[in-house]
Amino acid sequence: MNLIKIMPCLDMKNGRVVKGVHFVDIRDAGDPVGNAAFYEKEGADELAMLDIAATLENRKTRLEWVKSVAAVITIPLTVGGGINSLEDIDLVLGAGAKKVSMNSAAVNRPALIEESAKRFGSDKITVAIDARRNATMPSGFELVVAGGTKPVGKDAIAWARRCQELGAGVILPTSMDGDGTLSGYDLEFTKAVADVVIVPVVASGGAGQLEHFYEAVVKGGASILLAASVFHFRTFTIGQVKAYLRSRGLNL
Repeated sequence: MNLIKIMPCLDMKNGRVVKGVHFVDIRDAGDPVGNAAFYEKEGADELAMLDIAATLENRKTRLEWVKSVAAVITIPLTVGGGINSLEDIDLVLGAGAKKVSMNSAAVNRPALIEESAKRFGSDKITVAIDARRNATMPSGFELVVAGGTKPVGKDAIAWARRCQELGAGVILPTSMDGDGTLSGYDLEFTKAVADVVIVPVVASGGAGQLEHFYEAVVKGGASILLAASVFHFRTFTIGQVKAYLRSRGLNL
């Protein structure tokens, strides 16, 4: 079994960390630089920063946000939002990110995954897959893009398999049904993705209890556990999550 990693996520809007429920009902969750430094000190293994409005506002990721956060941490930083080209990836990595996460751009032009993996290395390329339940899809999950606002009529699990084939080094599935609800990761969706790929899978969306983190690994097949609300609003410390998972026999 892979070593399990804890990955807080900074969802960014207007220069602030925010958190919503089902991708809406956004509320403020603090300063990104302060949060980043705090999470590294707490023992985070990696950090994600997602510019959640970039695609909807038809703009690039704010490089100044990347630089300011990267400057205060040494753990790997994954940056997503508004990344549409090899040039965008180059700029984001140059600003201090260790990895990039792409979503809508990869759906619109799958060759971007292949081109970026060849140029920068698969280990630098994460593909985020947002989905919602749709019984008309073969897997029961439909791919959505543009910050969860636009269903695209594609099966999300088939897309996950294709992303790996094209060279993605990490898959980050998020269920719109679970996002921000604190009712637990969407284990069915996470497991469906983990079953069709061999690269690391990030559990994302809905963590609210310590048990949820454990379930994401043993029932969902994830090896990277992303969470936002429980860390931003200090429900748990990263140390508490790690101690709990170790007590349940997991390797971190």
